[in-house]
Parts: sequence; structure tokens; C-alpha cells
Amino acid sequence: MPAIDPDLRRCWLFGPGADAGAHEAMLASGADVLIFDLEDFTPEHLRAQARELMPALLARTKSAGKLAAVRINDLGSDGPQDLAAAMQAGADIIAYPKAEQASQMAALDQAIGHREQATGRPMGSVEILPVCETARGVLDVRELARASARVRAALLGAEDLATDLCAERQPDGLELEQARRQFLLLCRAAGIEPVDAPYTFGDGEGVRQETTRSRRLGYRSKSAVRPEHGSVIRDVLSPAQDQIARAKAVVLAFEAARARGEDRARVADHWVEVPTYRHALRLLDRARRLANTA
Repeated sequence: MPAIDPDLRRCWLFGPGADAGAHEAMLASGADVLIFDLEDFTPEHLRAQARELMPALLARTKSAGKLAAVRINDLGSDGPQDLAAAMQAGADIIAYPKAEQASQMAALDQAIGHREQATGRPMGSVEILPVCETARGVLDVRELARASARVRAALLGAEDLATDLCAERQPDGLELEQARRQFLLLCRAAGIEPVDAPYTFGDGEGVRQETTRSRRLGYRSKSAVRPEHGSVIRDVLSPAQDQIARAKAVVLAFEAARARGEDRARVADHWVEVPTYRHALRLLDRARRLANTA
């Protein structure tokens, strides 16, 4: 499996598979994972060209310290050709569109296994990323996770999901709010990392505000479709220095209180109990691991 833990993959950036200019922008972005999309972002007549570009492109992605993902088409259409090219090129993650059935994940797991064996790659080394872009996909994400051990994260769709919900897409994201909350809850219950939906509008302040709200809910990863949003998302989803300082203060105060035989500690205006202490430890651990991957 890829060395970068799922909770450290702050930004997953989608981009077209056959657009060389877009590839340069993706590589220059602050995204942790680059998703070269052979589905909606690549017109059908350009897919063969995109597959030919993949070996050099994925090699550059890995040299830049990023994870290389490829979103293939459905296995009932161009998916097998896409998968063969992605696996030969060394993809770390295979993203599957409109994922909503466990049988899709099981079939993809088996197909990847065959390709791992054929290319001499370690068995089980390639992940599956279900892209949940329908109401059924969101509600059944736990079944998708159970279908394959390769599933370590799942990604929430935006435009296709809004369409499936008959919702009006707006920059404030109100139409996706229930799905965003439920998706996070179900992914956490399944033990996989939820990746929030992309902010598909152009303004930088909007993506910062939406990412901040997502972080408040519990998201540690978010997708994007614009390269300039990558560094913003990474910044918001990285522990800030004031958060780290407060977490250290919480840990020190709580451990000192416990050493005195007390059940809790007061830090500023907040009583610190066991859950808050554990949350602080988790934040400090994540900050340390992020620093080690920089």
C-alpha cells in the first residue's frame, strides 16, 4: 500500500488525462494526490492518447513526492483498457466512478490482483478509491469498504451527486450538507478515510471557507478540480501552530492533573477530560507525521 497514510492526504486533485498543460499545473499544485481522470475529464476520443501519456506522467508524479491515482471508466466500458494502462504505469490508487455496489469493488479488486501478478507488483499494493457520486453510493459506502481490503478511503462527489439528488448547486454548498455529514459518519464507522467533495467554483476564499467547515465536521482530506485550490486545502487541513500549541498545553495539563490524582484539568476556559486529551494526542501525532513527510 502507498506509504502516505490516508489521513495525511489532505488534497486529492482531479485533472484531465490528455491535457499536457493541465498536467504541469497539477504537478505544481500543493495537492498530495493527483487523480488523472480518464472518465468525465477526458473525452472518449482522447482516452488512448491519455493512456500513452501515463507512464511518464505517473513517474513525474511520484518523483515529486505525490501519490499517483487514475480514475478509470466503468469496467463494463473502457475500464479494462484504462486499468491495464494505469497498472503498467505504476498507479498507486485506482479510483472508480459512481461507485455504489459491493460487486463493483469485488470485481475491481480481482482485476487489480491479476494486473499486480502480471506486472510483478506486490499483491495488495494498489488501493481502490470509490468515488461516491450517487445517493446510493453515499448510503452504501460501508458495503463498498467491506468488499475489498484495498479500500482505505472513499471520495464524496459533488456535481453528479447534486444531479442525482435533483439539487441546485450553489457556492455555499447547502445542497450537499446532509450528504457531507452522513458520508463522514459512515466512512468513520467503516474505518476508512472520508475525502470531502470538491469545491467546483473558482474563488479562493470560497474554497477556504468550505474546507474550514469540512475540517470542523471532522474531514482531514478534501478533493479539488482546480490546481490553485491545492495549496489552500493543504493549508487549512494541516494543524496550525496555535492548534499544536494548545494541544501540547492540553496534554501537559491533563497528564499533570492525573499524576496528582485528579480526573480532569482546566486549560484556559475549558475543562479537559479524557476525550479532549485523546483528541490532542491525535492532533500532535498527525502533525508529527505530516512533518516527516514534508
